[in-house]
Amino acid sequence: MPPTKPINLPAGYAPAFAIGFADEDGELTIVDTVKPLPVALPSGTPIDVQQIHPVPTAPLEGTTSASVLVGPFQPALHRPIVITLSGQWEGEVQVERSSDAGATRHILTAAGTPWANFTANACEMIWEEQESNIELYLNITISSGTLTYRIAQ
Repeated sequence: MPPTKPINLPAGYAPAFAIGFADEDGELTIVDTVKPLPVALPSGTPIDVQQIHPVPTAPLEGTTSASVLVGPFQPALHRPIVITLSGQWEGEVQVERSSDAGATRHILTAAGTPWANFTANACEMIWEEQESNIELYLNITISSGTLTYRIAQ
């Protein structure tokens, strides 16, 4: 049994509130983490809660002393993506985006200017994906040294 919290004066009681909804059988169902409040778009189409708050994928991380293309990293939607670059290295790291499993990759841009292009150590948010089935890649060009990279949510 979970620990109880004492009720202190002056009230002597604690009002409890719960939100419920009618389930498929028309029965009252209390909202909890297993049965979230159903929500629908104006069209009546139910919203997939996992799509709004999906579980992030495993980080893409490693170390390299050579130029390499690493990926894919498949980001969860609507969550910030963070890149961490560290080590003693010289070169360039460009984050690239693909909608066709890497067959074509495009550099990230902001207002037409290259974005998420690094020539030094960094730790920052770089992107937030809005489209399903997108993959991110790190195009790493090393001229000297060793780079440790990580891209995660």
